[in-house]
Amino acid sequence: MYLHLGQNVVIEDKNVIGIFDLDNTTGSQVTRKFLSVAEKGNRVFNVSDELPRSFVVCSDENNSRKNNVYTTGLTPQTLQKRTV
Repeated sequence: MYLHLGQNVVIEDKNVIGIFDLDNTTGSQVTRKFLSVAEKGNRVFNVSDELPRSFVVCSDENNSRKNNVYTTGLTPQTLQKRTV
């Protein structure tokens, strides 16, 4: 199955590691560091013209040690409903 993240970006749901709310998780220093490292590695992709509300961490099929991060204007609840 596939998960539509917005702006014609679709990922395989088997690659989804987690769906996170930006408001609730960016208060953590660990999360901020994770996102910073991913951004420096050019592994963060913004798939919305709106203010990001959540981010989705996905495994990279080509490199199991790297994860891609997609920021989207959709809420985690909306994304969760799309996975069912």
